Amino acid sequence: MSVKIVVTGTGTGIGKTVFSAGLANLLGADYWKPIQAGLEGETDTEVVSCLGGLSADRILPERYRLRTPASPHHSAELDGVRIEADLLDVPDTGERPLVIEGAGGLMVPLSGDTLYIDVFERWRLPVVLCASTALGTINHSLLSIEALRKREIRILGMAFIGERNAETQVAIREMGRVRWLGRLPWLSPLTADTLQAAFQASFRADDFNP
Repeated sequence: MSVKIVVTGTGTGIGKTVFSAGLANLLGADYWKPIQAGLEGETDTEVVSCLGGLSADRILPERYRLRTPASPHHSAELDGVRIEADLLDVPDTGERPLVIEGAGGLMVPLSGDTLYIDVFERWRLPVVLCASTALGTINHSLLSIEALRKREIRILGMAFIGERNAETQVAIREMGRVRWLGRLPWLSPLTADTLQAAFQASFRADDFNP
């Protein structure tokens, strides 16, 4: 069975799309974003395809493409669509690994009665939790870890994104009792080459093997 990993975050805008691109490249994986909210400009799938250097056959189409960049449940409402969580089944990618990127954080609503974490709980796949290294991340990270453990969702480890903050990283690892997978620094310029180089320096493919 191929490795399938869910990439989620402690919130919106922390860099998990860039992380997903680097991870897909590192693992030689396919990529799937089940729900895309916001179609103006580059979508997350297009960003991952470019930064990860993924060929078209390694990109799985989104199940829902919603126009407005908002919480999926609100974006779907504006589009006159209802997100059917039961239809979000994990695709079969054969022997190739699969990186699945969620939207926002764990408690993002998909409909009036379903959160993203409900889907993760049904999938029973290991999760990589991405967290910013900025102020406030200890609280957000520990709350996310607690929510995942309450649902008995396996946490593969923490991936930090941003400038080095050793005290914060150690606090989250020790208090949350989670494995540290590595830290992805902010990259300027952000290109496929700089991302690949940063990932190879900061992460090990073997650490993502469930």
